Order: sequence, then structure tokens, then C-alpha cells
Amino acid sequence: MGCRLKVAPVLLLFGLSSLHATTWCVTVAGLGGEPDYDQRFTSQAGEAQKLLQAAGPDIQVTTLSGAGATRAALQSTLQGIAGKAKASDELIVFLIGHGTFDGTDYKFNLPGPDLSGTELAALLDRIPARQLIVNGTSASGASVHALQKPNRTVITATKSGTEKNATAFPRYWIEALRDPVADTDHNEVVSALEAFKYAEAKTKDFYERNKRLATEHPMLDGGEPQGPVTAGRFAVLRIGSVQKASQDPAKRALLEKREELEVAIDQLKLQKAAMPTEEYRRQLQALLLQLAKAQAELDQ
Repeated sequence: MGCRLKVAPVLLLFGLSSLHATTWCVTVAGLGGEPDYDQRFTSQAGEAQKLLQAAGPDIQVTTLSGAGATRAALQSTLQGIAGKAKASDELIVFLIGHGTFDGTDYKFNLPGPDLSGTELAALLDRIPARQLIVNGTSASGASVHALQKPNRTVITATKSGTEKNATAFPRYWIEALRDPVADTDHNEVVSALEAFKYAEAKTKDFYERNKRLATEHPMLDGGEPQGPVTAGRFAVLRIGSVQKASQDPAKRALLEKREELEVAIDQLKLQKAAMPTEEYRRQLQALLLQLAKAQAELDQ
């Protein structure tokens, strides 16, 4: 259980999404197969929608559930975003429900024809935005191979296609978006990495508390060696004073500067082993001073 790193070409790290960019959020509640699951999946999708819509005017939220959550509807939604999104935008796709794996293909269960992981990847490939895919379905680990790509962070509820039971992970992913505890660095931004770690720990506790054998093991795969770092710089939700400041034109530039400095500090730390100690300390001190100044101006 936990973060799994893949070998891939080293890429420049991305910062938190530009406050002037659009975040496109698509949540899909798939086919439940029975009333209890239909109600659970629809309710979770609705809760995610409320949390995201409250986050600010630059977030465009689409929710597909019930009879409307068809393959054609999802294809149409993603094709529509592909025609509007810019490279500076971000896309978050959250899949809730059942998935299957036949040893070859992963499929997301929907009313009518299912959607395969390969088909989903092809739709996502047409969207230039930086992407976070949260596949909370059973057997979701089998979708990683198809979805994995630089500039795309993939989170799954299971580690493989053989974990086929209904999942608890989506419940705790949503909980991470409303619980301030998920913001572990207290910067009032819940990153993909923070939300993943919160939901992962809560999922593990769920099985231990109920004395049940764990049938799901959440996984984060960033598609590159620095996957967790990239996920750490992907803002899923801004909260508190940062959310308010992001809607204030006078504060936006300061927020962007602060976030750029945080990324620069992370990049510098990754280079520490290859740098002379004094040079590393000099650069780190300079960045920390700039960060403190930016924060002081934000606090005024």
C-alpha cells in the first residue's frame, strides 16, 4: 500500500495550478447494480459536486450520475472540455462505482456500454490541461497502465485488477476535501498528495476498525519518478483564507508568487545531494526569505 514510483523520463516539476487558469472537474457515479450501491454512488457524487462548486468561480464542475452517467455522456463531456481547455488549465476526473478486469482490459461499469481504461485514456489525451485522475472503483488498479502518462497523476482505490470488492476509498477522498486535517502542511491548500494520504490512511483504518480483511489498497502513480512530488503540487481544493484570497484580484498575484516559491524550494531540495552544501544553504535561505515576505504581504 502507498506510493509506487515508475521509471520514466525526468520532467520539470509543475507548480500549483495558476490562479488565473480554469480547473475542470468531472465526477461520474457509475452503475450500482442494486439500489444500495446506486444511492451510495449518487450521494457521493453529489457531495463532491457541492464541495468543488463552493471552491470558487474558476472551477467548472460537471457531475454525471444515475441514468445520465452513460459512456456517451462521459465521452461528450470530455470532448467538450477538449475543445475549451488550455495547457495552463487543470482537469480532475473522479470515478465512483464498480470496475471490472478480465485479465486484459479494465472497464468502468456504466448504464449501457461500459467504458474501458484505454477508451478513457484516448479521451483524456485530447485535453491539453494538466490532469488528475482519481479512479475510486473496484479493480481500478488495472487502469493505471492505460492511463499513465507524463503530466497526468493517477490515483486508484486498488493496487490491481484482482481487488474486485466494492471500495471504501471514494468516501474518504471526499472526506479529505472537507476535513481541515487533510491539509497537513497548513497552507490552506489540499493537494492531491495530501488528499491521497488522508484517504489511504482512513481506508486502512476502516478495515482494521471493522476487523475485516482489506480488499483494497489505494495507490498513487504520478507517471514519472517524481510522482508524489508532482501530486504534492496539484491543488485539489483551496480552503479558508487562501480560497478567499484567490477570488481577490489584489491577492492573486501574491498567492501565485507564494506557490511558485514553494515549488522552487521543493525543486532545490531534490537537487541538494548534487550541490555544494554552502551553495544549497545560500539558495534555500534566499527562497525562504522571499517566501516569508510574500506570506507577510498576504497576511496584511
